[in-house]
Amino acid sequence: MSVEKLRLLYIDSDEDIARLVDRGMTRQGFDVVHAASGEAGIARILEGGIDVVALDQYVPRPDGLETLRRILAIPNPPPVVFVTVSQDSQIAVTALKAGADDYLVKDMHGDYVPLLHVAIESAMRQAQIRKARDDAEAEVLASRDRYAALAAEREVLLREVNHRVGNSLQIIASLLHLQANSSDDDDVKAALSNAMGRVAAVAQVHRRLYTSHDLNSVLLNQYLEALLEDLRRSAEGNRMSRLTLTSESIEIDPDRAVAIGIIVNELVMNAVKYAYPDNPGPIHVQLIASRDELQLSVADDGVGLNGTADPRSTGMGQRIVNAMASKLNACAERDPTHPGTRIVLRFPRRDESATLKGLSATD
Repeated sequence: MSVEKLRLLYIDSDEDIARLVDRGMTRQGFDVVHAASGEAGIARILEGGIDVVALDQYVPRPDGLETLRRILAIPNPPPVVFVTVSQDSQIAVTALKAGADDYLVKDMHGDYVPLLHVAIESAMRQAQIRKARDDAEAEVLASRDRYAALAAEREVLLREVNHRVGNSLQIIASLLHLQANSSDDDDVKAALSNAMGRVAAVAQVHRRLYTSHDLNSVLLNQYLEALLEDLRRSAEGNRMSRLTLTSESIEIDPDRAVAIGIIVNELVMNAVKYAYPDNPGPIHVQLIASRDELQLSVADDGVGLNGTADPRSTGMGQRIVNAMASKLNACAERDPTHPGTRIVLRFPRRDESATLKGLSATD
């Protein structure tokens, strides 16, 4: 099977040198095409099928450097070896800066053609390396664009999922609210109202994620404010009028935000029910951040605790608080110095278990 020859375009007005190059490079396996001017050379390149160019500095119409610039302006130009009789190194620097792949000083004897062959082979290798590099960079850019498109699509889908989950949970909370209002049994009404608050706490996280720029974290101060506003509008009505929040701007992962929201819901509802038997009073939620730790507290100035047991808390509520506190690597403690009731939780700012899982995955 015959191998197709590489085609060399030799641009030089010197016919004798052109014939010398033709004979020598044909013996090296090239198909040589000659152009006597820059314009003719450029026109031949535009026809296609040229693999490499040897360009004389003193070629006319236009000169070698201008012809070089015009060649390199052609899309996907062939590699170019710049040829001259001058020993001036500045010419070599100018040609290489302009984009020539190699530079060669010619003579009028037989030594020129072997050197030209070496320069052409070097230029073609450089062109192959450059093409491989450009192809690799193009693939990297294309991969990055594909990844960005997939990430954007994933973000849209996650937002839609959070939107739908939040809406579904809100519907469930509304159904519980309707069921509670239709019940004549106070215990059933209270149980359904408590369940409604817990569902609403989880729904609020998904609403936060749907509207957030970052789907991996929740701003706790905004989340808690929205959650407390839901509680103010809950069945307890005016008893929520003195519910306040102090919180720094803290980002936390959604799972722990859910746990914090449920804890706040339970503790606030207990305070609403039991802290002020006669008239509603203040209930304050506070979230403070240190370097490695968060402190959450729910406090009232009500009747306080009698003995070691908390008469305001149902067994279910206490179990829920303890379970959610366990997810945060914390425990709920009463502040004995507070005149009413103040429940405090301290927990790591970051999820240590998730960090350990990430470390083990990289082992």
